[in-house]
Amino acid sequence: MNLNLTPAGRTCSSATRTKSVWPAFVACLCSTAVFAQSDYSEETLAVKRRFSGIEDTALAEPFVGVATESGKQADLFPIRATGVSTKPIVESALAFLSTLTQAQKIKTQFAVDDPEWRKWSNVDNGIYVRQGISFEEMADSQKTAAWNLLQASLSADGLRLSRNIMKTDQTLKELNNDDLSYGEDKYFITMMGIPSESQPWGWQLDGHHLVINYFVLGDQVVVTPMFLGAEPAVAKSGKYIGNAVLQEEQNQGLRFIQSLDDEQQSVAILQSKKSSVDINAEAWKDNLVLSYEGIAASKLSSGQKDQLVGLIELFVRNIRDEHARVRMEEVVEHLDDTYFAWVGDIADDAVFYFRVHSPVILIEFDHQRPVGNVGLARGVPTRQHVHVVVRTPNGNDYGKDLLRQHLEAHPH
Repeated sequence: MNLNLTPAGRTCSSATRTKSVWPAFVACLCSTAVFAQSDYSEETLAVKRRFSGIEDTALAEPFVGVATESGKQADLFPIRATGVSTKPIVESALAFLSTLTQAQKIKTQFAVDDPEWRKWSNVDNGIYVRQGISFEEMADSQKTAAWNLLQASLSADGLRLSRNIMKTDQTLKELNNDDLSYGEDKYFITMMGIPSESQPWGWQLDGHHLVINYFVLGDQVVVTPMFLGAEPAVAKSGKYIGNAVLQEEQNQGLRFIQSLDDEQQSVAILQSKKSSVDINAEAWKDNLVLSYEGIAASKLSSGQKDQLVGLIELFVRNIRDEHARVRMEEVVEHLDDTYFAWVGDIADDAVFYFRVHSPVILIEFDHQRPVGNVGLARGVPTRQHVHVVVRTPNGNDYGKDLLRQHLEAHPH
């Protein structure tokens, strides 16, 4: 759960990003009375209502996209041929839809330009109401079709990561004896538009620690916003003991900051102490204004640039290999305009936040305070609770800029 509740569209500078809007609200969310339960309490219902209000406020703002204080940069995302067929994704999506009953389709399928795209969150189930059909509700044949869709859309790494993240919610269920909030099958699929090799469409997977927005137009795909998380990041008990999530991303981020010399570190490190939530671009932050901070890749050596590209690739490689290659070409094209920022210590056992930010990609990695991981010190960031968000700045989250261009050329 993200406790950084700065309203959507608000500038988040290094001076303000760790301040919570509602400290009392945060305290309420962190109380065991909210989470350890199987039925609603009055307190939980009040929290549920507050989150509904936050989402309503965010969605009332027309989509603009993540941008810097200088405004949105135009003409970054042309409609073009990539040479990478999306036919397997289309076929698997149609196969999944064919397994649904009429009643299930009504709550699962939306127009391609429906605001449903923007309705996602990492807030716990039971507190945040999700659309679509969950794995928990699916028959075995539907689950198979759903996993086939993910397999066709993601790389082997991305599919494995998705499964492992979902397993962490089973561990939270066991730790908290909480059937309302947690469970590995409490992840929901919605479909936007009608799967096609020529017309725009997409799908969304939405759950506590895994959100994938997957837009398709011809042979182009946009797979952001993507939210990845884990608590516990390494399971020490239960059904999935030993399950480990986002460890390579954590370790390579740390190795990169450690590889910089003293002068470079002095530019990259925004704060040397991490005490709170630093991530900016999670749910309901579609119009976030976020300035470039840290060290520019243009100030790195050739070897350091290669290392930064490798770090970015860890987050991009979750999509199909061929589409990841296309995405990385886009990233490398803007490499000199890419910035790396850090908050926290750089010791081998440090907790920290880092950000990679360019005109075409935004990646945030954040060690969070414990919420459902009982026994850990409350209010202290830990490696056992990780949040990651990946976005496409300058208006192309959810493929919005591609969709805009398509609709302008082909009015419906």
